[in-house]
Amino acid sequence: MKLFSPLYDRAMRWARHPRAPWYLGGLSFAESSFFPIPPDVMLAPMSLANPRRAWWFALLTTLTSVAGGLLGYLIGAYAFELIEPLIRDSGYWPKYLSAQAWFAEWGFWAIFVAGFSPIPYKVFTIAAGVAAMALLPFALASLIGRGARFFLVAGLMAWGGEKMEAGLRRHVDRLGWLTVAVVVAALLISRI
Repeated sequence: MKLFSPLYDRAMRWARHPRAPWYLGGLSFAESSFFPIPPDVMLAPMSLANPRRAWWFALLTTLTSVAGGLLGYLIGAYAFELIEPLIRDSGYWPKYLSAQAWFAEWGFWAIFVAGFSPIPYKVFTIAAGVAAMALLPFALASLIGRGARFFLVAGLMAWGGEKMEAGLRRHVDRLGWLTVAVVVAALLISRI
């Protein structure tokens, strides 16, 4: 059943849209402070669809993500009482508590790791504001961590280029169903 091929085709069309960089910047900004979807879901297909502009897309994603991280920092510093119930209700509270513990022990490196890894960066930006982390180390760690991640994603996609795009297109349905099977198996195993 070809369920994933049409989705892949649509994603590649959107990646080539003239306003796609604006959407990428908006998504990157929002994800760093409150939105749950990471910008990689736009950065990767955009870099794959237009490898010559991959570095520009990575820079745009990095800068807007760090700007959004600064908003998250301000939220944590000045409005945490307003959003604390949302963090508790959304299931991010244990992650927030972990972020606070990381700050106590690692400081700069906690932001760097959160910026590079799939750990919810927004939780760390807000926690950094609550912890009153120094702004310059926060911004520097964010810039390095986010930049490393996004330039890696863009670089891999640009390196693969048209060959990778064609290969993914050819195998996207198998890869999609394999991913679904792995997720279902993981859920079943976790319930045992």
